[in-house]
Amino acid sequence: MSIMTGLLKSILPRLIIVLVIPVDAEEHDFAVEVMVVSDASNDGTADLARDFDPGKMTLNVLASTIGRGKGRTVRRGMLAARGQVLLMTDADLATPIEELDKLLVWMDQGYDVVIGSRALPDSVLCPPQGPLRRFVGWVFRKLRRAMLLPDIHDTQCGFKCFTREVADEVFSRQLLDDAAFDCEVLLLARMGGYRIKEVGVSWGHDPDSRIKLISESFRMLRSLISIKWRLGSGRP
Repeated sequence: MSIMTGLLKSILPRLIIVLVIPVDAEEHDFAVEVMVVSDASNDGTADLARDFDPGKMTLNVLASTIGRGKGRTVRRGMLAARGQVLLMTDADLATPIEELDKLLVWMDQGYDVVIGSRALPDSVLCPPQGPLRRFVGWVFRKLRRAMLLPDIHDTQCGFKCFTREVADEVFSRQLLDDAAFDCEVLLLARMGGYRIKEVGVSWGHDPDSRIKLISESFRMLRSLISIKWRLGSGRP
C-alpha cells in the first residue's frame, strides 16, 4: 500500500484537496484518481488544480460558483468518483496522507468503512486545537454519543475510506449539507449493516481554519436532532 501513498504524496502538498480517490487496479499496481471539489472557493483553488500536471494520476476538478456547504460538496465528489476505494480528506491535509496506509490495512481485512479518529489512545494531535475548540468538541461528542453512534469516538475527523458500494449507498441517501453530514453517512452505513472501523491517526489543527465555531456548533446540533428524528440512534 505504500506505493499508493507515495504517489499521492507527490501531488497533495501542492494542491488544496477536498477528496482523494484511490482505485485499486491490481494486486501490486494502482490507478489513482484525485478529485478536487471546490465549494465556491475564491482563492484560485480550482484554477490551480486545473493547471497542475498530475503525471500518472487522473485529476478531475469540480467547482461550484455558489457555496452549498461541506456536506453537499463531499457528496458531489464521492458520487462522481470512479474508484473502488474512496478516501475523503480535508483540504488542509490536517491528517497527513501518509496515514492512508493505516486505513487501507483495515479495508484489506474486509471493513466497508474505515475512519480516522482524533479520540483514540493511539491518536496523535500535533498541534492540538485551542482550549475553546477542544471544549466545544468535547460537548459535541458527549451530545452526539448520547443521541447516536455511541460506540464511535470521533465522527468529525475528515479522513474516511469507503468502498464503492457503501459510498454509492450512503451518499446517494445523504440529505444534510452542513458539517454534520459525517454523522448522517456513518449512521446510514451502520443501518445498512456495513462494517465500520475507527482508527487512531495523526492530526494537526490548522490555525487558519475558516469554521465559525459558535454558529456552526448550533447548526450541527440542529442537524443531530434532525438525524436522530429521521434515522434513530444506530446503536450496535
